[in-house]
Amino acid sequence: MVTEGRIWVPYTLEQLAPLPAKLVGAHVIDTYDGIGGPIPGTAADVELYVLPYTFDREHLARIAEMPRLQLIQTLTAGYEHVLPYLPPGVRLCNGRGIHETSTAELALALTLAALRDIPAFVRGQDAGEWRSGFYPALADKTVLILGYGAIGEAVDRRFQGFEVDVVRVARSARAGGHGPVRATAELPELLPHADVVIVTVPLTEDTRGLVDAAFLARLPAGALVVNVARGAVVDTDALLAETGAGRLRAALDVTDPEPLPADHPLRFAPGVLISPHVGGSSSAFLPRALRLIREQLERWSEGVAPTNIVRHRAT
Repeated sequence: MVTEGRIWVPYTLEQLAPLPAKLVGAHVIDTYDGIGGPIPGTAADVELYVLPYTFDREHLARIAEMPRLQLIQTLTAGYEHVLPYLPPGVRLCNGRGIHETSTAELALALTLAALRDIPAFVRGQDAGEWRSGFYPALADKTVLILGYGAIGEAVDRRFQGFEVDVVRVARSARAGGHGPVRATAELPELLPHADVVIVTVPLTEDTRGLVDAAFLARLPAGALVVNVARGAVVDTDALLAETGAGRLRAALDVTDPEPLPADHPLRFAPGVLISPHVGGSSSAFLPRALRLIREQLERWSEGVAPTNIVRHRAT
């Protein structure tokens, strides 16, 4: 006798409500949060697996226990960490639609904080100092968005109205809703004019180390590099050389290595602002994650192809 296929999600039915009636009525949904909650004993029957929002590899290792698996849904925008675990014939969907709002907000916040040197104001407040003076504004600067996907476009929308020139860069040139998108092959001629670079590319073999010594050397003195993508997109040693010399500044939500060791020199480099990989970790996350899961479950119940398919390994 063939048992009914199961679905693992990291939230309770109460959180996910309302759900398609045929799913709820069949009692095929199990909750597995991957962070200490109980582990359902139904892995062998799982057909759809919504991964918990954690970078702990334990929940990825459970994929090997799911011989009937057909679809994996991540709650992250990036999915490079899932690829080594993706079985043949299984579709992989990413969390497009979840993180754009929160990550774009942080990209803007890091940019403004780094330019106006908000960390120095905080240190001055703690020390009882009044650090007045002139500080760089965002206005009148050229902002280059490297990686013009969903997050890059969301960043662009938030920079509209700040009186900046936005240069949009993606793997290939195309028309964009806010202006033309340039190709990465054009970076050597674009970088010397960029006052701020916002990095939003996914981590792939093509983008690993993309922001290297040659890339950084092309930027003008005083330029700011803001990374809200993945730490390995930026060559840490090259960035340390530039920031240590005081030629460039950086605002980083992601680092390589990560978490950044307490004694890592990047923590003490002048002009470097670091947040602990919280681009997607805000109050905006949960409602958007639940909305995407509901949509995918609705499609699953109706036999319709899911959205956000990023990989489908052949058998």
